[in-house]
Amino acid sequence: MSWQCPPLLLSADDPNNGTLTSPLSVSLAISSLALILVLGVAAFFLEFVRKIGCKHSLERLDASDAFFEDPDSLKKVPCPTIFDPAEKYLSLVIPAYNEELRLPEALEEALNYLQERSAADKTFTYEVLIVDDGSKDRTSKVAFNFVRKYKIDNVRIILLERNHGKGEAIRKGMLHSRGELLLMLDADGATKVTDLEKLESQIHALAQKKEKLSSQATTPIDSRHKLSDMEIAVFGSRAHLEKEALATRKWYRNFLMKGFHLVVLMAAGPGIRDTQVGLCDTD
Repeated sequence: MSWQCPPLLLSADDPNNGTLTSPLSVSLAISSLALILVLGVAAFFLEFVRKIGCKHSLERLDASDAFFEDPDSLKKVPCPTIFDPAEKYLSLVIPAYNEELRLPEALEEALNYLQERSAADKTFTYEVLIVDDGSKDRTSKVAFNFVRKYKIDNVRIILLERNHGKGEAIRKGMLHSRGELLLMLDADGATKVTDLEKLESQIHALAQKKEKLSSQATTPIDSRHKLSDMEIAVFGSRAHLEKEALATRKWYRNFLMKGFHLVVLMAAGPGIRDTQVGLCDTD
C-alpha cells in the first residue's frame, strides 16, 4: 500500500517562486470569503429590518401591554412608551424566564444599590422593569412581591403570555421604559449592578464630547440633561474571562460565538466585545 501526497499547485507567475498552494487551502479560503460575504449581507438585511421594526414599534405594541397592574389595589396603571418624555433618570430592564430562585437575590442587590444612590443624589431617579417572558414557574409571583415592597412607581412587571426569547423580552422592556438611560441586567447576577457607574461615566463622557463637537463649546456641559437628545450606547465587556470560558465551553458554542462576533463586527464596527452588557439613552 502506497500513500500519495495531495496534488499541489505551483504558480509560475508567483514572485515567490517555489511557494506551494494546496487545493484544500484554496477551497478553504474561497469558503471563508463566501461565508464573510453571506454574513455581511445577512447583517445588512437584519439592520434594515431592525430599522423598519423600530419605526413601527409603537404601532405594533400589543393592547395587552397597555397597562401595568398594581398588586395592592389591582388598578390598571397606564403603560408608558419610550417615545414619551423621560420621567426617570434610569430604567433598569431585567428579562426573566423561570428565574424564581435567582431573581430575588438579583433584585435585592439592584434595589439596595439604587436606593443608596437615590438617597445620596435626589436627581438620581430610577425604575426597575421586570419582563416575565412566559415563565412556567413562580417568577411573576416573586416579582410582584417586590412591586408591593417598593411600590409600582419604582418596580414594575410586564407579563408576556408565552416565551418569546431574551431579545424580545428586552425589546418589550425598553419600549415601555421611562428613563433617560436604559440599562439591561440579567436576572442570574452574571453582571453586578454596581458596574453601572463604569458605563455611566463613559456615556456622560461621550455625550459631553459629542455636545462640544457639535456646538464648538469651550466650557464643560452637563450632559445629564441632554442625554435624551443624543444617540449614544456603551457596552461592558467580559473579554477578560474569555480564555477561561473557551476552555470550558463546547467547541460548537465557541464556533457559533465567533461567527456571531463577526456579524456584530460588520454590523456595528470594532470595539463592541459583549453585546449582552450595555447602557444606552432613549433617543
